[in-house]
Amino acid sequence: MKLKVISLVMSTALISLFQGCASQPKTPTLAEKTSAQTATQTILTQAEMSPAMKIDERKETMKATIQTTLGTIEVELYADKAPKTVENFATLARKGFYDGIIFHRVIPGFMIQTGDPTGTGTGGPGYKFADEFNKSLRHDKPGVLSMANSGPNTNGSQFFICEVPTPWLDDRHSVFGQVVSGMDVVTKIANAKRDSRDKPLETIQMQKVTILE
Repeated sequence: MKLKVISLVMSTALISLFQGCASQPKTPTLAEKTSAQTATQTILTQAEMSPAMKIDERKETMKATIQTTLGTIEVELYADKAPKTVENFATLARKGFYDGIIFHRVIPGFMIQTGDPTGTGTGGPGYKFADEFNKSLRHDKPGVLSMANSGPNTNGSQFFICEVPTPWLDDRHSVFGQVVSGMDVVTKIANAKRDSRDKPLETIQMQKVTILE
């Protein structure tokens, strides 16, 4: 009888555990690297540093356009509240870093993720920089522009655009902008047919990212 009770308790605990895991919200993380990829990243991190501050912090906002194969998305960048993150994005865009990069992860009713030059979810610009949180910048509406990461202070070039509010990402991912035009394009991308790893079956690219002064 005792064995039956113990067995029943353990079964109940396992069911509760699996249910808890299944209900956890998704996050726009960077994919795990192989040991070779990690070694390459370490060398690049030592050799390069994140962009020096060049934007005018007196500007409250800047704007940028993201031309994709499915249409153009216009975003407002919070230069005053997330200056380091905006500077990083703007510097990479001006260098043409983002041109031709695919959306490697799309989830309808959640977000679209891009910014990885390898298209695998493991790549970046060759450096990492610290999180930049601001209490007035929340994942509280559709169209929020935020940094993808693999943990605290691991920002690089990957970012995502929310299709819906995602409050569980607050103070875990750095918000630095907001879509002001082209949410229909975000929705199109989010609803593209995808494989089991949420990668679109047909290539969807950022053709050109332009910073508007």
